[in-house]
Amino acid sequence: MDLDAFRQMVAKNPKGFLGRYGLGNKILQEGGNLEEAVEHLRVAVQLDPLHVASHLALGRALAALGRKEEAKPVLTAGIAAAQSGRSSGGVDLIPEMRALLQTLG
Repeated sequence: MDLDAFRQMVAKNPKGFLGRYGLGNKILQEGGNLEEAVEHLRVAVQLDPLHVASHLALGRALAALGRKEEAKPVLTAGIAAAQSGRSSGGVDLIPEMRALLQTLG
């Protein structure tokens, strides 16, 4: 989906975590406004704290903004969500989240 389609999804359902995640992640992938990406990804994490990919994307966006201390607990929570067995997947994202955590110091 393109950016406009994700924007429409969010406009129709602002409390839908998948639209928020999709929009934030798409902005991040396309090198768009990282502050906007963080805004949408924060909402996605709040709406579904067990969605591991939202944690990873938010951690990436925060790291790209140089906000390392904000990124660390987000990534740690993502790892915990994946390991909890309550998330619907995300275990495959653990190595990437751990590697990003290491780069943050």
